[in-house]
Amino acid sequence: MTENTPRATTRTWIGLAVLVLPMLLIAIDGMVLVFALADITQDLKPTGTQQLWMLDIYSLLLAGLLITMSTLGDRFGRRKVLLIGAVVFAIASTLGALSTEPWMLIGSRALLGVAGATIMPGTLSLIRNMFLDRNQRRTAMAVWSAMGALGAAAGPIVGGWIIETFSWHAAFLMNIPVMVLLLLLAPFLVPESKNPNPGNIDVASIVLSLAGMISFVYGVKTFAEGKEPGIGFVTFFAGLLLLALFVIRQLRMPVPMINVRLFKVRAFTGAVLTDLLSIFSLVGALFALTQFLQLVVGLSVIQSALWMLPQAAVSAFAGFIAAALVKRIPTSIIVSVGVLITAGGFATLLTLTPDTEPWRIAIALCLVGLGAGVGMTLTNDLIMSSVRPEQSGQAAAISESAYELGTAFGTAILGSVLLGFYRTGLADTAPAGLPAGVLEAAKETLATALLYAQELPGKIGAALTTAATDSFTTALAWTGGIAALILLAVAVFADIMLRGVSAQADPAEADDEGAFEERNPASTTSGRPQRQGVTDLGEPR
Repeated sequence: MTENTPRATTRTWIGLAVLVLPMLLIAIDGMVLVFALADITQDLKPTGTQQLWMLDIYSLLLAGLLITMSTLGDRFGRRKVLLIGAVVFAIASTLGALSTEPWMLIGSRALLGVAGATIMPGTLSLIRNMFLDRNQRRTAMAVWSAMGALGAAAGPIVGGWIIETFSWHAAFLMNIPVMVLLLLLAPFLVPESKNPNPGNIDVASIVLSLAGMISFVYGVKTFAEGKEPGIGFVTFFAGLLLLALFVIRQLRMPVPMINVRLFKVRAFTGAVLTDLLSIFSLVGALFALTQFLQLVVGLSVIQSALWMLPQAAVSAFAGFIAAALVKRIPTSIIVSVGVLITAGGFATLLTLTPDTEPWRIAIALCLVGLGAGVGMTLTNDLIMSSVRPEQSGQAAAISESAYELGTAFGTAILGSVLLGFYRTGLADTAPAGLPAGVLEAAKETLATALLYAQELPGKIGAALTTAATDSFTTALAWTGGIAALILLAVAVFADIMLRGVSAQADPAEADDEGAFEERNPASTTSGRPQRQGVTDLGEPR
């Protein structure tokens, strides 16, 4: 960091507070519909397929449009595109609240996904341009990460309270005041930024990225449900092919829509993949833990959310710890230790039983939150610091895409692993004499098994309840153990990929010897430092 690097002012920090508002809301909003679905089903009478589209269309369009929206922000102005997204988000929320037919709600959720894709990369890229001082930017990234963690944890509490107090319509209306506040304050507190040499708005690239991401994520989700494996197989590999064609097209274009050569920067690639693999492990196991607290322990939605709230608080605080420690300890060590702490939290699930008290789950989750908060704050900072400010929109789009892919894979793969262990366990322990078809139905989900158990007489119903909860608990323990093993591998990967990364230098200030590589004998050849980092990208200096 040079002495001439401008430092953030009080106005800049207030602008950061404005920018994290939509991120907090999107994190909350992502959880609300899950808890509102029962009331929506009773009111709108959607079919099973329509219910799935209500849940899935948001994430599909969000993932598919991230790259396109970041390119528009680079060309026309990131603040401008962000504010357009806020307007669309408010309109979509209004339409959602006024929905009287399933197709209307599906349409409004689709529009929310478009708006979310417009907002998410914009916030990260604007932060990159507002905070040029590396240490201040790292603190800003800690604030951004903290809001995401708190929003995800607060979603069930806020959503549950709103739905119980008012109705599911109010869950959509709560978005509007936040977006209005963003529209009023951002023009005065958030400076505009754009790429002076933006990528081309290439229609073919947009189609390939949109169709590829949607097809890819939809295939993963379909595999997870296990009902239409043929469709899942076709859409998964079709998405993979389309994304490969997208990358090939970007490499051949004189001015690509998005610079995939960013992955030639070791720190960038290491941080993106560490994030993706960490999210993969976190999402799959955490989703199962919420079911354990509600269906096995017997807590309500809000009670379960309250037990998970300490994890969010620890995760938010951990980001600021990481920002302080990285000034004295190498980045690779802090990220690796953070991932190991997260693995330790999941490893405690190996001792899980149906009688485990909620406070023990809370402690395990606090370990998970501590490690994730430390590690992912620094990886997010590395992703955005690995590129010059004018490339921040592209880096943000790649970062958010990695998050969405990690979420989809974690839910699908670890969710399938959990279900496989559960079905095997229930098949071995289910009581004899169950009515025809009950066992097969009970294998579908724990919730289904408990519903059937309530309808069965006396002992056989109690026996099915015991078998189902025991099987699910064992499956969760094994899934947590698998997540811990994956995270152990991620810790080693992060240590290798991020070793030698500087916590202070930015590529924008790098000399010809590279951006992130610290000066040490290992990084030299014949006494001359190797050219690494952003200078490999072929970008004009």
